[in-house]
This record gives sequence, C-alpha cells and structure tokens, in this order.
Amino acid sequence: MYHLGGAGTGRAPEHDFEPEAVASAAAVEDGQDRPFPGWRRRDQCTRRGTYGDVVVLPATFPDLIALDIFCSAVALGSLSRAAEAHGIAQPSASARMRQLERQLGVALLHRSPTGSTPTEAGILVAEWAAGVLAAAHRLEAGVDSLRARDDGRLRIAASLTVAEYLLPGWLVRVRRAHPHSPIELEVTNSTRVLEAVAGGRADLGFIESPGSTNGLPAVTVGDDELVVVVSPDHAWAHRRSVLPAAALATVALIVREAGSGTRDALALAMSDIGLVPVAPAAELGSTAAVKAVVGAGGGPAVLSRLAAAAELGSGALVEVEVAGITMARQLRAVWPVDHAPEGAAAAMLDVAKRP
Repeated sequence: MYHLGGAGTGRAPEHDFEPEAVASAAAVEDGQDRPFPGWRRRDQCTRRGTYGDVVVLPATFPDLIALDIFCSAVALGSLSRAAEAHGIAQPSASARMRQLERQLGVALLHRSPTGSTPTEAGILVAEWAAGVLAAAHRLEAGVDSLRARDDGRLRIAASLTVAEYLLPGWLVRVRRAHPHSPIELEVTNSTRVLEAVAGGRADLGFIESPGSTNGLPAVTVGDDELVVVVSPDHAWAHRRSVLPAAALATVALIVREAGSGTRDALALAMSDIGLVPVAPAAELGSTAAVKAVVGAGGGPAVLSRLAAAAELGSGALVEVEVAGITMARQLRAVWPVDHAPEGAAAAMLDVAKRP
C-alpha cells in the first residue's frame, strides 16, 4: 500500500543483489560481498538448462502481503499504523513481520513504544521490495483490465460534476446500444480519476480540472462555467454593482476538497489575473454539501453552473456576477495510453462528445 524508492516507477533498485532462501548462506562464488547473510547476486538466481535461462524463485520467497505491510510500516513509522492502513489487527501485522524476518533471516524493524524504524538491512529490503510491489500492482491492474475486456465490462471514473449532471443521460444512451455490457462507475475528484485511468482501474475517465492529464490521451467533451453563489440572505445577493474579482479573492469561500476540478479551475483562473485566494472557510467532500452550507448562510462558494442550475432556478441560491475574471472551463475524457476506447467505451465517448 505504501512504497519507497522506485515504487510505481517500474525501475529496479540500483543494487545487484537478489533475495534467496534463508538456508543458503554460503559465500558468493565470485567473492562479491553480501550486504548481509542470505542474499546473492542476480546472476546466481538463473538456472541454465533445456529451456534456456530461467529465473526461478525459491520456495521461501517472501509473502507479498507481508512485504507490503513492512513497506507501509517504514513509510508510516509505525507497525500499528501500517496495520490500520491494511485493515488488519496489529497482532496479525506483527505475526507477519516475524514470519518475514524468519524467511529472510534478518531483523527488519527496530520496535519501540514510539514507533518502528527500519534496521540497516530493513532499509535495503524496503528499497528492493518497492520494485517488487510496484510490479505486483501493475500485474493486478493488468489482469483486472483483461477480465474487464473479456466480459465486455466498461469501467468509468468520473468527477462529481460530470457523474451527477451529465453521465446519467449518457449511460442510458450507451445501454441502449450495448445492453449486454456491464458498466461500473467510480465517482471521485479529477485528480483521482487520472490516477484510476493511469493505474488501469478505469477504461475511460471524465475530468473537469484544467492542466495536464499526466500523459493520458484526452479530448474535450463539453464546456462548463463556474459561478459565485450565495444564500438569498447574504449581503452579496443584494448588490447593485458587479463584484470585483479582487474582492472575491479576499473572502473565505466554502470549497471542495483538494484535487477537486472546480477548486483547481478557480485557483487557475485567479492565478491568471495575479490573485491568490485567502484560505477557505470550509473544505467539503461533495458539491451537495457545499450547496447545503451556502444555502444555510455559511458563506459564498464557487460552483459549476451545471451543479447549481436547479438551486439558481428555484431561488434557493443566488448568482453573484463577478468582473475581471474568466471562469469558463472544458470537460474532458481521458483513456489509457496503450488502449484506445473500443466497444462500449468508444460508444460512451461518442455520446459524450455530442452536443
């Protein structure tokens, strides 16, 4: 879950040693010093025979879950916090650590009442394990992607605005054309949508944030506008003049959490005209929560016009016109670099791009 060093990079650590069975503690034949007993050079893990060079893992190769818990403990500084992160009891985590240390033949953690720190050997093992765990996560994501393709499943990750106000209609139209394709939807913020697509957990993503897609192919599927909203009782609801953008930057707003496309778009719009907003009055995890707090008199907010349309229409919220700032944005679809949309995913993309 938590990784060090080369985790997620796909690069092997800069060491030329590999773990071996604890029982093998003989000196390395070529005289290369071991970092500690129980380790050998990579070239000594290769068996040469009828089928060419084959790298064979020993029967005592460390359990991946135990390695993952160990790396989490190193990253978090505590075995108890690592256990919590993995959703297991601390005694279970401790038992896995003891078994891992027995398998490797080295002590990995210094334990104390204030936490856990890696031993010298533990630092090396954590670095090597990072690459192993990153590869395991890629394997899991790849196999899950293959399963999804085999059963025709369409996995979508979408930001809240798109998921709540656009996707329902899109889904109905796609289901008509692909009635036998199961559809899974993950609703999250734009930053996590990019992570889901890049990590192989989604075949198609929809984001509302500006800026880079981190190398993912993208296409614009629509436009949106951000608007300043207040409750009918707020002083701004009765302004006779347009609110200057500089005044907006000095007021603590009700905002979404970090990573939200709406929040990122507002920050970029202010940055483009040289403004830095003050710290928010509150950070909330959903658009519905933001609207509820604003409607109750909690202060102004900047929302998607799509998200605020019903409340603006009913009078539950009031739009405040702002001068000197452009808050238009594009809604985009993204997909994996190595797998262009096809089948139900291609149909969804086609529907999303229609006016």
